[in-house]
Amino acid sequence: MDVAGLVGFLGAMGMIFGAMIFAGGLGPFLDVPSILIVFGGTAFAVLSTTAMGPYMSSFKAIGRMFKASTLKTDLLVQRLVELSALARKDGMMALEGQAVPDKFFEKGLQMLVDGADEAKLTKQLKQEIKAMKSRHEGVQGVIKAWVDIGPAMGMIGTLIGLVLMLGNMSDVKAIGPAMAVALLTTLYGAMIANVLFGPILTKMQGRTSAELEYRALVMEGLRGIARGESPRLIEDQLLAALDPPVQEKMRAAA
Repeated sequence: MDVAGLVGFLGAMGMIFGAMIFAGGLGPFLDVPSILIVFGGTAFAVLSTTAMGPYMSSFKAIGRMFKASTLKTDLLVQRLVELSALARKDGMMALEGQAVPDKFFEKGLQMLVDGADEAKLTKQLKQEIKAMKSRHEGVQGVIKAWVDIGPAMGMIGTLIGLVLMLGNMSDVKAIGPAMAVALLTTLYGAMIANVLFGPILTKMQGRTSAELEYRALVMEGLRGIARGESPRLIEDQLLAALDPPVQEKMRAAA
């Protein structure tokens, strides 16, 4: 569980709903026409910008954002150093069936076992990284559409509410509901962009950057193994890409 993400989301929503309740209850802030315009309208408008596959995948990706990241660079470096020592001592075939932390690592390791040279290994892994980045960007494009269209749909709702209000100025009872649509649609649009999907988009982009760095470490380590470099040299090369505190911690544990 990603504690920071969950606490941040629940905290932001809690502050907003708490203020609403303190101000007089949730009733005045709930309006069915406004919900239909902003949430329903945005959902369909976002769907029109993409294909059904990325659209549905985006909801699964949102759920994963509240799970803790499984990428552990310190353990990755340690495992690469262990495998480099094994390969240097017993040959590439000794890497067959060795446990690794993820599928990308497993695929690269199997290529070494199957006799791939450094150039072929690098080309294949770069293609894998490019495909992963493309998939992530597709999903992030859907989330960004929510961020962009939500406030715009809120403005459309505001204009609808103003038209209703100005068209019925003689009917005092109609002014209140029309004004509610005008104001609440703006509120809902702002919440979609700044509380719901905006933070999720930022977290997705951060996760993608972290995974790209992780895969770059995997590729660099496997290239070192393919070249037959010493475990110490591979370790030094990989540690150079990590934060100084992590470097110090790993060197102290060695």
